[in-house]
Amino acid sequence: ISGSAPWPCMASAESGGAGWVCVEVVYATPQQQTVIPLRVPAGTAIGQAIALSDIVQRHPEIDLDTQAVGVFGERATLERVLRDGERIEIYRPLQADPKQARRRRAALKNRPTQ
Repeated sequence: ISGSAPWPCMASAESGGAGWVCVEVVYATPQQQTVIPLRVPAGTAIGQAIALSDIVQRHPEIDLDTQAVGVFGERATLERVLRDGERIEIYRPLQADPKQARRRRAALKNRPTQ
């Protein structure tokens, strides 16, 4: 979801939304991005919002015991309480160690050509 138009949750929060917060739960694979807007009670934790979103049913490969989560690119715990407008991100495991990948690229770049 992109653009500046308010997502449906924001509109419903404006009309009597006291005690509620609007958040998004997002997960991306190389093939697709899933964005789920949610309206949850104030005081809801990240783990609770993920469960309410049903994103794990859409993406059964998600394992919250091993995968990190965050809010707007900053790692967070599943117990962290959400604020209105936040985006919960579920991070995929790294496919390669970044240090090893950098070393491989440097070795290929510095290899003499024949």
